[in-house]
Amino acid sequence: QVQLAESGGGSVQVGESLRLSCVASGRDFSRWGMGWFRQAPGKAREFVAGVSWHDIVQYADFAKGRFTISKNGGHNTVFLQMNALTPEDTAVYSCTFAQTLPVIEAGTGDHWGQGTQVTVSS
Repeated sequence: QVQLAESGGGSVQVGESLRLSCVASGRDFSRWGMGWFRQAPGKAREFVAGVSWHDIVQYADFAKGRFTISKNGGHNTVFLQMNALTPEDTAVYSCTFAQTLPVIEAGTGDHWGQGTQVTVSS
């Protein structure tokens, strides 16, 4: 019954910004963690950022200083602000919700969106 839907992807040039959104529905997410992964063609899916229900935040090294994860007060929406984008950021970005941050970080949760494409051109 849980449904996740990402939006906000697109094609930008190097140095520009995008803000991704993911809205979850189907239950009360007030004590769930949420996060973002990305996957480029031919590469493994990698963790980008995550936030727990009590607002503990974790970032991948490549995201620190450029990306910011946040959520709305109802805990059913997670955002990813991406600044200073480079071609290496080109990937499909997917959101995931789970009951604990460790599950978010490990990418082993059961609830995923279908992803939104981010393309960065030089």
